[in-house]
Amino acid sequence: MSTTPENDDAPKPPHGDRLRQLQRRLADFAAARDWGQYHTPKNLAVALSVEAAELVEIFQWLTPEQSAAIMAEPENAHRVTDEVADVLAYLLQFCEVLGVDVLDALAAKIERNEARFPVTGPSTDDRHSSE
Repeated sequence: MSTTPENDDAPKPPHGDRLRQLQRRLADFAAARDWGQYHTPKNLAVALSVEAAELVEIFQWLTPEQSAAIMAEPENAHRVTDEVADVLAYLLQFCEVLGVDVLDALAAKIERNEARFPVTGPSTDDRHSSE
């Protein structure tokens, strides 16, 4: 994995292509360090949970107003973006190991939720979207 930041002026590939490129970089990074032996679905799920908890920790005691304004503070914005990157990195590695296309999975889930929770009419379903 290159430690050189991407040139912000360079044209970026479409999101799907860019996501796959980043996923490949993560896989190559892990393979170069022989970390594949540790990247089991269980270990990656646990690591993903830990990183998500670190993101939650940033917001734990903030008021709704403070949480909405967090990106205006450079130090906090940096912490948030780092944790978001960690969460996404572990999710992409998890998907790589299990052969899940994360964009297809998300698209299918959105379609199911749109069918389950239509815009018109009162909801008779008390279940949360995570069920």
